[in-house]
Amino acid sequence: MVHRQLLILFTVILSTLMFQSKPVVKASGFSVELIRGDSPLSPFYNASRSSSEMLMKNVLHSMSRIKHLRCLINQKCAQSVVIPVEACHLLKFFIGTPPVDYFAILDTGSDLTWIQCVPCTKCYPQNSSLFDPNASSTYKTLSFDSQTCRDFGGKQYSKTSDCQYQVLYGDNSNSTGVLSSDTLSFHSTIVQKTTFPNFIFGCGRNNQLSLPNAGVAGIFGLGGGSSSLVSQMRDQIDHRFSYCLVPHTSEGVGKLFLGQESIVSRPGVVSTPLVSKSPDTFYYITLEGVSIGDKTVRSSSGKGNIFIDSGTTLTALASDLYDSVEAMVKDAIGEQPLKNPPNTIGLCYKADTNVTVPDMVFHFSGADVRLKPVNTFDVNGDAVCMQIVPSFDPDSIFGNYAQINFLLEYDLNKRIVSFLPTDCTRH
Repeated sequence: MVHRQLLILFTVILSTLMFQSKPVVKASGFSVELIRGDSPLSPFYNASRSSSEMLMKNVLHSMSRIKHLRCLINQKCAQSVVIPVEACHLLKFFIGTPPVDYFAILDTGSDLTWIQCVPCTKCYPQNSSLFDPNASSTYKTLSFDSQTCRDFGGKQYSKTSDCQYQVLYGDNSNSTGVLSSDTLSFHSTIVQKTTFPNFIFGCGRNNQLSLPNAGVAGIFGLGGGSSSLVSQMRDQIDHRFSYCLVPHTSEGVGKLFLGQESIVSRPGVVSTPLVSKSPDTFYYITLEGVSIGDKTVRSSSGKGNIFIDSGTTLTALASDLYDSVEAMVKDAIGEQPLKNPPNTIGLCYKADTNVTVPDMVFHFSGADVRLKPVNTFDVNGDAVCMQIVPSFDPDSIFGNYAQINFLLEYDLNKRIVSFLPTDCTRH
């Protein structure tokens, strides 16, 4: 009888421990699902929109984002534009004690994570309740005279001792509030929770998103700057992460990997060095040229001439390189392109013509990455259009269409980015 009672007690204790949060230690790893905003799995899915309507909206907003990213790089404006929900990848996370779950837009083109909080002077409509700091036993505000506040570029909030942050985006979206810390956690499996105490984020009191019916709680920054998750938790996640993005036609989900789970080491992986440039938010690499078949065009730009952005749908190439790539594509397809393509999209063909889209090879420094048609073309109504446009700037952008079905690893200790062709719907 005593042995039976001890066995029952041990079972209860073991079950309790399995469901408790575990702090992350170095060399640990975990994964989190990434849900496309236009997927039926998204809590913000709009079934009334056709695929061509969503694509066109994404393309138009992508063009706006490219414009403002260029402005930001040239240090002539504020931060980039916010990603439209349909074009983005959503991340579910938990904040506070007890933890409250939220969806936010994952963005490698910004650093600080922020969510809407109460009390809120001005907030946009959100599908869930706003975060209440008073309901969390682990919530803290940061003082305006602290080193952390200075490091994050904060200042005194109103007439209090709190640290104020402000994030401005090029499309008039913005967030202002109190720089805070609380426990951040992710559910990577049914019974496992990974926890990061004292995560610094923005508790937004005055927020505006120029996105109708956005519904999300805020923006989750995954850039290279000091305020992003990957920088704050660099020791716990070994300063590395990776992700795998699914095609927009897929009903599956992508994944974000952090720590040891993010390591890409299988056959077929290629790696290219990261290049340090300003602003440090962006992940710059070097594009040396592009090939189709036995034809190759070379980039005239120097090192660090392209950066990877999860929030831009299209890939934007420096104008001279784009012109050469477009000429190669036309020659390879051999059909007559549309004279009046839909809106601002450049190269398009009739969808009912016998169009065979060729593979393209992007030659990064030390890494040849083969892009399939899913990475470079998409159907837009009655047209098939190339998802590559001119950037009208020496710097190029490697957009999220080009990243589909690749496992991308960012090793920020070794300063390299690795590409592995992968069926992300099965990864």
